[in-house]
Amino acid sequence: MVTVEGTVEEIIFQNESNGYTVAVIETQDDIVTIVGCIPIINMGETLRVQGQWDYHPNYGQQLKIESYSTVVPATLNGIEKYLSSGLIPGIGPKIAKKIVEQFGIDSIDILQYNPEKLKLVEGIGEKKAQKVIEAYAEQRELREVMIFLQNYGISVNLGVKIYKKYGDETIVKVKENPYRLSEDIFGIGFKMADKIAQSMGINSTSKYRINAGIKFILMESSGKGHTYLPKEILIKEVVSLLSVNKELVENGVTELALNQEIQLENLNGEICIYYMSYYYAETNVCKKLIELSQTDVDKFKIDIDKAISKIEKKESIQFANKQKESIKEAIENGVLIITGGPGTGKTTTINSIIQLFEEQNLSISLAAPTGRAAKRMSEATGREAKTIHRMLEYNYVDDEVGMAFSKDDGTPVESDVVIIDEVSMVDILLMNTLLKAIMPGTRIILVGDVDQLPSVGPGNVLRDIIDSRIIKVVKLDDIFRQAKESMIIVNAHRINKGEKPHLNIKDKDFFFMNRNTGDSIVDTIIELCHERLPKFNGYDPLRDIQILTPMKKGDTGVNILNQKMQDNLNPKTKGKVEKKVGDITFRVGDKVMQVKNNYKQKWRLKENNQIIEEGEGVFNGDYGFIINIDNEDGEFTILFDDNKEAVYQFGQLDELKLAYATTIHKSQGSEFPVVIIPSAWGPPMLLTRNLLYTAITRAKELVVLVGVEKYLYMMIDNNRITTRYSGLKDRMLKVFDMIIRD
Repeated sequence: MVTVEGTVEEIIFQNESNGYTVAVIETQDDIVTIVGCIPIINMGETLRVQGQWDYHPNYGQQLKIESYSTVVPATLNGIEKYLSSGLIPGIGPKIAKKIVEQFGIDSIDILQYNPEKLKLVEGIGEKKAQKVIEAYAEQRELREVMIFLQNYGISVNLGVKIYKKYGDETIVKVKENPYRLSEDIFGIGFKMADKIAQSMGINSTSKYRINAGIKFILMESSGKGHTYLPKEILIKEVVSLLSVNKELVENGVTELALNQEIQLENLNGEICIYYMSYYYAETNVCKKLIELSQTDVDKFKIDIDKAISKIEKKESIQFANKQKESIKEAIENGVLIITGGPGTGKTTTINSIIQLFEEQNLSISLAAPTGRAAKRMSEATGREAKTIHRMLEYNYVDDEVGMAFSKDDGTPVESDVVIIDEVSMVDILLMNTLLKAIMPGTRIILVGDVDQLPSVGPGNVLRDIIDSRIIKVVKLDDIFRQAKESMIIVNAHRINKGEKPHLNIKDKDFFFMNRNTGDSIVDTIIELCHERLPKFNGYDPLRDIQILTPMKKGDTGVNILNQKMQDNLNPKTKGKVEKKVGDITFRVGDKVMQVKNNYKQKWRLKENNQIIEEGEGVFNGDYGFIINIDNEDGEFTILFDDNKEAVYQFGQLDELKLAYATTIHKSQGSEFPVVIIPSAWGPPMLLTRNLLYTAITRAKELVVLVGVEKYLYMMIDNNRITTRYSGLKDRMLKVFDMIIRD
């Protein structure tokens, strides 16, 4: 172990998200480059660093930091450098010189213990002195907090979040109850908080631990789609997680319920436990849907049958009976659900409804859950469609509030009609937020395919509303003649009914290629993308073809497919810049996907190298290509498929994944010219009919399945819909029954 002590002369690089720093310090004898994690570092500081020497082929000898501490400068020159470094707002080189002239070697002690004496220095008045005192105190506190938190393996990025939340009470609050971190700080889960608590010596039967464990299981279950858990299941899972006795968990449930942190409900004779946010959301969605459906809407003074005939004549179409019913019900009802599979005329129906409403001078808002779904809606209707978040004006408020919706019951969406597409993707929290911004008297039309996968988030919203039979629902079930020409549409409906699809019909668009091993499946998929499909119809391997697979892991999972596809379609070559992040290597030319909504991400639209538009917001499910990696500045530039260009910092790379292959879940709301689906063994919970149906309905022109035929039929036969604990249907029935009786 080597120990050096010196003054920070230069900060070459610092990653603010994790504290990784490259700096130069000047010791009595030498100039030393230090490399490692230093959460807070400033020019002029004196550091004592311990570590090991390392030789970098480009940058020479470096000291890899294993531990460090700050040292109060011991010379007048060192103190002046330290104070003039910009560490303390309000103190520049001139004021620093005056402080040292006034207090000499005691300058740092004055700042720390008698800061009111600063007013004796010429140029420092009451206000400036106060500003300096506060800034110095915050720097000292933050440094102490960081060193304290680092002892428990907490990263710099998380440490800053914790300090912003708790301020000068950070150490006290974390010591008292480290489990609060899992609730208050995004990025710290129960398991990390539990590890911190154990290292602090917190008792395994502490009420803080029991209560945090209960809330953790409830939150974890929401990730599986549940809005609540039956009490017995919850207690069993908490006992297993914490290895404590059942009585302690039952006591914890009682205490949390009394404190209104969880809600106990009797649903059909069973005690069920909700995390409060899901209880409020489910209750509000129930009440608002019934209120909107029971509120009278403005009536039209038109002959609806004549209006429908007029549209048919104008568009040279013939509506099916269910389409006509949809149009009539849209006029008559405050809330309408239109559902149906591919080729049943949902788009034509919606366009006709829009046309009719516009003729009555009604204002209309169109929205969908994701950016790609909104884009498809815009293309299909010829009108602007937004994401639901954008329609509800989800924006950054301030550091304390963070992101929040501007539209709610106080400032509702100002439209006569709101039409939402791809509603199967909407979870209970988003539906609650949406309905809060819809005023009674506004028509809301919910459109979606109930047979597709349910939302990734908690709840079973679309199916629950339909199954309650309280809201008016029209199911489009006639496949139009033109749609019947497509085996994609025909087979999607056959699969949805549990029937075998028609395979490999000449000159059609649905094919199956038999391959018996994981390696041969992957090799065939690569061949299809790299050679056969581009030759067959000129398909672009990256822009036109999408591989969709049920799982992330395994021989035909996302991880392996992305690695193999990258090796073949965008291999490592001399001069092609790349950046390794964990197990993933990102390379210029790679196809990537945004995997979380980022409403603050800036983008620009260029034409002939000129910026013609700028804005903010990149959304979960957006596809793009890496067009530049700048290792010097730590930046990626992504060109998204709507030609928007966005620059990402290296610290943001958790927002991006390789996207040559994606899970079927991630493809919801998207469409691609060609979809390739591996048909291989996987867990039965993943090989389900609605998963296969969802994958097939993502394709516009061609579907190719590659693999073992028996697994294809296994998926079709497996109509298991994973149980989701959701009380919306029962709640709606109960509330509606009370209204009718009243």
